[in-house]
Amino acid sequence: MEISELFAFAVIIIGAYLAGSIPSGVILTKVFAGQDIRQQGSGNIGATNVARVAGMRLGLLTLALDMLKGGAPVYLAGRFGPGTGEAAMTLAALAAVGGHMYPAYSGFKGGGKGVATAGGCFLVLSPASCLAAIGVFALVAFLTRRVSAGSLAAALSLPVCVWFFSGQAGFVAGAGLVSLFVIIRHRENIVRLISGKESAFAFKRNKSTDKPS
Repeated sequence: MEISELFAFAVIIIGAYLAGSIPSGVILTKVFAGQDIRQQGSGNIGATNVARVAGMRLGLLTLALDMLKGGAPVYLAGRFGPGTGEAAMTLAALAAVGGHMYPAYSGFKGGGKGVATAGGCFLVLSPASCLAAIGVFALVAFLTRRVSAGSLAAALSLPVCVWFFSGQAGFVAGAGLVSLFVIIRHRENIVRLISGKESAFAFKRNKSTDKPS
């Protein structure tokens, strides 16, 4: 691999990580709701907690921006990355999701659980796979009324969906790693789901006693 290609990969990874680190939920709730989402509800910066604390509109906007900060770096990596773009796009996806989970702007802590950002990444990498995983999420979340259960089901199904719809080894490997990261970030939710203590999703203003979803 030439030095120019190594440099290009470094730029892609760093750029995707920094994009993924942008705390959309924190910014939106501070600007439009005058609150610090990290101190409200579950304390998570993702769309679910934003919707619970600040309402559906800000929750959906957070979801869209979190998906964008995953999808945009992957698209740019595929368009301008070296080689065929498969490796660059996979690395961009991993970096963006890693940035969301462990953001540079807050000392690598206080990040989200990566579901929306991963969704944005794979909406570019393999649209059919992403839509199938979203379908799994919607079904499980609807049946259980637990967003975390839907997220875990979608994460588990993602590598299978990517393998089935794309068959590209790099994308499948990336999906497997992203799935693993998402599951690890949901480890507390898994314990609560098993014990029956996981909170059902509901829109309320004061969620100081709720558990994360």
